[in-house]
Amino acid sequence: MAAKASAETDFLQFNDLACETVGGRVIFATDEWFAPAANLLKRETPQFIADAFTDFGKWMDGWETRRKRTAGHDWCVVQLGVPGRIHGVDVDTSFFTGNHSPCVSIQATCLDDPPTFSLEGDRTGMAASGTQLAAVAKLGSEAWPELVGVSELKPGYTDCCHNYFKVDFNHRVTHLRLNMHPDGGISRLRVYGVGQRDWSSDSTHQDVDLVALTNGGVCLGYSDAHFGHPRNMIGLGRAANMADGWETARRLDRPKELKVDQRGILQVPGEEWAVFRLGRPGVVSSVEVDTNHFKGNFPDSCRVEACTLTPEDEVRCVGTRWRSGTWQMLLPPQKLRPHHRHLYGEAVLAPPRAVSHVRLIIAPDGGVSRLRLWGRPVPITAAPTNQQPPASKL
Repeated sequence: MAAKASAETDFLQFNDLACETVGGRVIFATDEWFAPAANLLKRETPQFIADAFTDFGKWMDGWETRRKRTAGHDWCVVQLGVPGRIHGVDVDTSFFTGNHSPCVSIQATCLDDPPTFSLEGDRTGMAASGTQLAAVAKLGSEAWPELVGVSELKPGYTDCCHNYFKVDFNHRVTHLRLNMHPDGGISRLRVYGVGQRDWSSDSTHQDVDLVALTNGGVCLGYSDAHFGHPRNMIGLGRAANMADGWETARRLDRPKELKVDQRGILQVPGEEWAVFRLGRPGVVSSVEVDTNHFKGNFPDSCRVEACTLTPEDEVRCVGTRWRSGTWQMLLPPQKLRPHHRHLYGEAVLAPPRAVSHVRLIIAPDGGVSRLRLWGRPVPITAAPTNQQPPASKL
């Protein structure tokens, strides 16, 4: 079900559904002697400290098991923070250069009732107890469908540490089983996909954040992401720091002397943009643009455009890198402030109508930490677009 990629593939555009910042957790691991499995889901990139050791051996920023001297292989179970459809994974072996796991496989399932057991505290130097083994056995994880068959991993050198696997699995996933064959180390597991929320029990008379990653929102394209990916803008809560937002490079076409209009908005030729598919089509009643943490590098202004696309329309737009399609103004150009939460209500928004996609445009460049589109979902008469993502290169 998976094909290994030699370069970054389109699935890297999607959200990491397993990251600890969205609630992802490792709930079981056979062995965690050198380094605990919880490290797999850290948001931060792995680090290496040459002189760092624990009582159990070399400190490593990942999951590393002891050299196995019994039958079988090591494995762990990951509970996704955001259940959804998975399009690809990155098994990162950074810094595991003589101790990486030689091979990996990944299985998946959707559990209606999540397990009640979990792993707590620092588990360095520990292995699964008999009680834990008995509890996890009830999941029957050895029989879960495969996302990635047994595949070779490359060692954790900078030029080959990212092991990308594209996934073709058309089902909602809540839990993964990550198998090491037979033992060793993996630094990070990134699980790229689109959240799938059960909307059946939600009232259409209650405002929700239609673009939030937890509600199925996803970034489908952007002009620049030099310092931070635009998918960060639809993450949980307010941003932790500048790295937890979208930030572009400084545009080189900035005028040598800047001028403003009567509203104080810079008159510049260039702009940057990011496109999102809403988790469900809806009517937007308020827009939030948060420049939290961006104090000397916030955009001067922003605007939001919107449209309604079928899955086929979306494929065409992605194929032209969003140079096609008919966009209508949702939020007219607004002057922005540094480190500030901007809220725009119906008084400044275009007349209400149902939309499925939005484009945030900033000028001339800079950083935005969060984008929220509060509104009411509309009834779905056909399969929602967040279940029909295009097979495209973004």
